[in-house]
Parts: sequence; C-alpha cells; structure tokens
Amino acid sequence: MKKKVLFTASIAKHFLRFHLPYLHWFQEQGYEVHIACAGDEEVPFTDKKWTIPFVRSPFSSGHFQAYKILKEVINRESYCLIHCHTPMASIVTRLAAKEARSKGTKVLYTAHGFHFYNGAPSINWLTYYPVELFTSAHADAIITINSEDYQRISKKGNKKTNYFLIPGIGVDKGKFFPVADQKRLQIRATNQFHSTDFIAVYAAEFIARKNHQFIIEAISRHTKEFPKLKVLFCGRGVLKDKMEALVKDKKLESTVYFLGFREDVSEVFKMADIGISSSKQEGLGLNLIEEMMCGLPIIATVDRGHKEIVQPGENGYLFEQNNEQEFIAHLKKLYENPQLVRKMGKKAFERAQQFEITNSLKEMAAIYTKFL
Repeated sequence: MKKKVLFTASIAKHFLRFHLPYLHWFQEQGYEVHIACAGDEEVPFTDKKWTIPFVRSPFSSGHFQAYKILKEVINRESYCLIHCHTPMASIVTRLAAKEARSKGTKVLYTAHGFHFYNGAPSINWLTYYPVELFTSAHADAIITINSEDYQRISKKGNKKTNYFLIPGIGVDKGKFFPVADQKRLQIRATNQFHSTDFIAVYAAEFIARKNHQFIIEAISRHTKEFPKLKVLFCGRGVLKDKMEALVKDKKLESTVYFLGFREDVSEVFKMADIGISSSKQEGLGLNLIEEMMCGLPIIATVDRGHKEIVQPGENGYLFEQNNEQEFIAHLKKLYENPQLVRKMGKKAFERAQQFEITNSLKEMAAIYTKFL
C-alpha cells in the first residue's frame, strides 16, 4: 500500500493558488495525497479530499467541530506526514494530530505570514502569539517565508521543533516572464490602453488590509502631475464597490480602472510599467514577485514581506505606511524616467528568480525528505 500524506488549509482555493506543485511532487514520489479543507472546488493532484468545516475567526466555537472531524480522519488514515497551512486550520490540525504524532506521524506547518508582526495590533499579539507559541510544540517543523517571522518563532517557539526559512512558495516562470516591446504594445491594444500610457498595476483582494483607498486618495491630489498615468486594480472583494464609488467621487474614472478577477493576470503584468502595493502587511507579497518576474520595478509599503523582495533604489522603492509624499515622489521618479524603469525592471527580474517555483520546491523537497 502507498504511504499517505495530508495537506490541510482553511479553504480549497488556498491549495489551488499556492500548493499544486507540492501536491504533484508527492504523487510523483509515489505517495497517496489527501487534502482537508472547506470548499467545493476540485483540487488536482489529490487522491482524496476531506471536507472539514474550518473557520477563520479565532473566537468561533466551530473549531471544536472541525477538530473532532479532522481527528477522526487523521487517526483512521494513518498518515506518515501532515503539512498544514493557514492560521486557524493549522492550529486545529496540530492539536488534532497530537495522538497520531505520538505514533510516528510527522507534522509540518508553513506560516505564510504570522498575524503578529512588528507594528501589528495588540489584539493580534494577545490572541495569535501565545497560541502559536503553544502549538509550536505540536509540530516537528515550522516553515516561514520571511526573515522577521523566522527570527521570532525560532527564538520564541518550542526548542525541540525544527525551523526553516524558504524563498516563498514559488512563482512559475513559464507563466510570468517579460515580453518584448512589440508584444507589450499588442497586449495594451487588446486591452484598450495606449502605447504612451504609464501603467501601474495593483493585484490584490479588496479588503481593508490591502488599503486601496490610500492609492486612490493619493492619486486624486496629484492628477496634474501624472496625465498619462493609468492605475489598474486586479481583484475582487468586499470593498470593491466602495472603492469604485470613491473613484467616481474623485472623478478618477479615466485614471483608475477596475479589472476584476483576472485568469490572465500575467498578461496584465506584461503590459504594465510598474507594480505597486499599499498593503498594511504581507507575509511575503506573491503578486509583487509575479510582477517582478515580468520585469516590473515595484513601489510598495515598508513591510516585513516587502522588505524581503524589494531592494530600495535597485529594483524598486519602499515607502512608509500611508506616507503620501514618499509614494508620490517614488512614482514621479519612475514616471519621468523610462530608462530608470527599464533598468530597475531588469534588476527586479533578476531578484525574482530566487523565488521561482523550482527553488522553493527544491527547498521543500529537502525538508520533506528529512522527515519522511
């Protein structure tokens, strides 16, 4: 019989977005791959999907039901390795796997960005921090994707647990890559943008953390300085309607465009000049790496994740949270200097190669092999 591995996360979309290469790797190694999550989506490279009613709120009583169902699955299926993701699902998984772990099952947890970080709200530190320290004892390894998280959990977490820092979960260079000027202009024409437009793209869910409002309000006060600027928002979310109303109120309809969720987001990146982010916090910033892989310099907030990928003055710029003056100054510098955009874009592409999927997969394969 094949040995079994289990991946857990709060929702199926998490696997579809981040983990298909890793599920595929296990199948190629001859393992039977199971996943446990909420959501009806079918996930490739899996032999069995368990529907578990994970909830994201740390204060929900629903965790008890998820724990009970998942524990039964884990004890029955006898996994050799369990790899958990997303904060609450990972906590429930580590507790549910306690008995199995005592019998030899190895448990790994990848933190895609702890909710406690430098500058995080006090409530985050009061809730997530002590729980993560406690549950660190219930994992054989914790994997992080930025230096701040790694330094904190490796120093404060359980001393018997192994800790690793990897270059993110990987970007596919077969999908995200720079294109020649002629192709770039062709993509623009297809999407009804002009060859002389200066296009800044922000791919992010419309939630408070992503802080789209900052971009809109900053641009609204400096429209005369950027007559050819086009800001493209790619994504969906609960605040999208509110942001569209704000753009209309600021009379920015000819500057700010809402492209919605794009299956072809790589094409949007390829026709842009720069990538931007006003996010309040990121574990790393996968969309920015994808943009860099397409040869775009970045303007983003100072953040533990952004600091991991953006080298100020080399492949982009960082600005302090909500600092409009800094943001506009960086934007103006790139807007007025096409040669600088091209130079920084090349550096961005070079930097992004460190986060290419084969590098991330190689490091995770070494970690998996250590515990299998």
